[in-house]
Amino acid sequence: MVASVASSAFFPASSSASPVSAKSTQPVGEGPQSLGVRAAVAKSTLSSGAMGVKAQVSAKTGRTNVGLKSEIHKVEEDAPSSARTFYNQLPDWSFLFAAITTIFLAAEKQFTLIDWKPRRPDMLADAFGLGKIMQDGLVFRQNFSIRSYEIGADRTASIETLMNHLQETALNHVKSVGLMGDGYGSTPEMSKRNLIWVVTKMQVAVEKYPSWEDVVEVDTWVAASGKNGMRRDWHVRDFRTGQTVMRATSVWVMMNKQTRRLAKIPEEVKAEIVSYFMDRDPILDEDRNKFPKLEANCADHVERGLTPRWGDLDVNQHVNNVKYIGWILESAPISILESHELASMTLEYRRECGRGSVLQSLTAISNNNAGDLAEPGIECQHLLSLETGAEIMKGRTKWRLKRAQGLQSYGPIQAGIAN
Repeated sequence: MVASVASSAFFPASSSASPVSAKSTQPVGEGPQSLGVRAAVAKSTLSSGAMGVKAQVSAKTGRTNVGLKSEIHKVEEDAPSSARTFYNQLPDWSFLFAAITTIFLAAEKQFTLIDWKPRRPDMLADAFGLGKIMQDGLVFRQNFSIRSYEIGADRTASIETLMNHLQETALNHVKSVGLMGDGYGSTPEMSKRNLIWVVTKMQVAVEKYPSWEDVVEVDTWVAASGKNGMRRDWHVRDFRTGQTVMRATSVWVMMNKQTRRLAKIPEEVKAEIVSYFMDRDPILDEDRNKFPKLEANCADHVERGLTPRWGDLDVNQHVNNVKYIGWILESAPISILESHELASMTLEYRRECGRGSVLQSLTAISNNNAGDLAEPGIECQHLLSLETGAEIMKGRTKWRLKRAQGLQSYGPIQAGIAN
């Protein structure tokens, strides 16, 4: 402590030209009468006051009590130092510099952790699946990335996955042009009259099945179909290569949501949608072949006891049309599913079904060219009906050998693909 005091005398806190003196007196109980300690203090032009130090030693405890007394003398200066005042008022910038350095070091570390590898261009396309209007507002385009849960045993997307993409683009098309009312794909005028769209016919031709992480680009547009119908077409491509994945065309009519009966298109509804119709031929030639009569006693394969689940219903309280496709494939023989892939299908929807319905799926093999390498393929007839006999949907499917087997190179798909 005494040493600290002595050092402070040589290194005063303030600067001035006045002299500094120090005096220390230490009386001791039974020893000498008094002990005086005087220290010579060097005069400095930087000191501004005098400091006195008084130390007293207790006879009982032997401890030394040191008392500090500082007397600050006012110093009058003719001209105060501007440089000294400026530096004394400066803040301590070291903390700011340390914070800035820490931020830059952290940013540099994060920068080095970024994966700068170039991404596949198909993975960057329409990442949020928002879609866009093209060709003067007449064509809607949307991209879809094939998810891992959308592929099947063949490691490719299922036909139901692709059909769901078609349905999604159709609804988004209506919504993007501002025609979505409060119904499921219904325009405002349709909603006022409790009208909804229902599909009556669907034709699909698949040229290839995409795999996991592939991106497909779906174009869709509408056109008139007779006096009271609407046709909707789709063209699905591989986003990266531009190769056609699938083509599809469909016919839709209106049904009253309450009475569940077909209805004519009101003039008010026509005024809403006619400006979006394209004058364009169907993307697939119409399959005009009639469906043969199919009954349970003449079917090759029958699957009974099919019932709609709650998740199979859409907001219009009937079974989604894509679900029908899964049901007709329930009765397809496993030998065909293992060795062939669906190349095309034609579906005719006869009536709707809902909760409580019990259905049966019938399949008959009408043409089997599996042993003919010149034209390998299988054609099947399908019927989905209530167990009471009422027809729900008729269908025809054509199958080709899977590409993985490498037994043939494929030419144009049958069922009339438009060139």
